[in-house]
Amino acid sequence: MADWELIFDREPLRGSWNMAVDEYLFLQAQKNQKTYLRFYTWLRPTASLGCSQDMNKVLSLEECRRRGVDVVRRMTGGKLVLHHLEVTYSVASARTDIFTSTLEGSYRLISEALVRGLRLLGLRAELAVSTPPAYARSHLPCFAYPARNEIEVNGKKVVGSAQKRSGSCFLQHGSIPLLKEVELLVAISYGLDPVRAGSMTSLSDELGRPVSYEQAVEHLTEGFRQQFQAELSPRRISPEESRLVERIEIEKYASWRWTGEKVEPSGFDF
Repeated sequence: MADWELIFDREPLRGSWNMAVDEYLFLQAQKNQKTYLRFYTWLRPTASLGCSQDMNKVLSLEECRRRGVDVVRRMTGGKLVLHHLEVTYSVASARTDIFTSTLEGSYRLISEALVRGLRLLGLRAELAVSTPPAYARSHLPCFAYPARNEIEVNGKKVVGSAQKRSGSCFLQHGSIPLLKEVELLVAISYGLDPVRAGSMTSLSDELGRPVSYEQAVEHLTEGFRQQFQAELSPRRISPEESRLVERIEIEKYASWRWTGEKVEPSGFDF
């Protein structure tokens, strides 16, 4: 039985804290060979940038300020995501016996677990078979099109994920909208055709009924249990760990040096 720990943050949290917790779990996974599964959500609307994205090409800071949207930069790659009314998941592990040693292999396994959870919720979820070439080369937001091994329902993307690897250790996290906020995404981002934006969706839209954060997490957690035959041990971030997370947040994710200019500070060693 795999050694998994489950962190379910029930209260919405600020974006810079969310990113710092994910990095802390990534660092811990490198040290102790545990696998961490976390679910969380966002205190305020927050635009997250992939680690290597040029902010000026994808995001209007003026509109973000005007509309009260926070901005963070992820440690993972990928495209612009607007987080708010959603479930966000993250998985951190160095266990190649569970997840394989490749990005594509671990990405697909996690996607399959998410598909299981979404099907338990009542959605006809499946993996996308290919990435549109024009989308791969574009600066469009993450949810404009599904990419290979990402999850779609009725041809529409319902989960957007990104992964960071260091040797055998990886962090993968992703956004699962409960409600869609198309107008806000169109306002703050560049290049998203309103016609394409109209095809975006959410769990509540696809099911035709409201889906709560707690309800979605319950089914997604069960999807991971079934996919990996895992025993998930609930845990919380301890006060001591919170101080370490806060250090990462202050020096990195809450710093404009990281968010705005993409200059990575020195690494952390816990």
